[in-house]
Amino acid sequence: MAKILIVDDSPTETYKLTNILERNDHSVLSAETGEQGVDLAKTEQPDVVLMDIVMPGLNGFQATRQLSKGSETKHIPVIIVTAKNQQADQVWGERQGARAYLVKPIDEKQLVSAIADVLA
Repeated sequence: MAKILIVDDSPTETYKLTNILERNDHSVLSAETGEQGVDLAKTEQPDVVLMDIVMPGLNGFQATRQLSKGSETKHIPVIIVTAKNQQADQVWGERQGARAYLVKPIDEKQLVSAIADVLA
């Protein structure tokens, strides 16, 4: 069982992801902004972060970069979970340090598999 931090400003998306994760025996934390997500990752040290891109303030690319470069958080894998379906966005997300890139709507098997891969 992994501790997973969801960073997404959509309560609906957070709810859907939480249901999938809890059904697969993971514990869930959540943040509504990039800033909150970075702060929570530092204090809670989750096993994985699921990061949306489009959020007010610190966006998902910026938050992913902070997590992947930060001394306290660089060991935590980030999976981007977004509606942004462009190849350029995926490449940019990986350059910021994301270990995987999933497009909404999320397929449960794909999400569980991506989490298992980054934890392996």
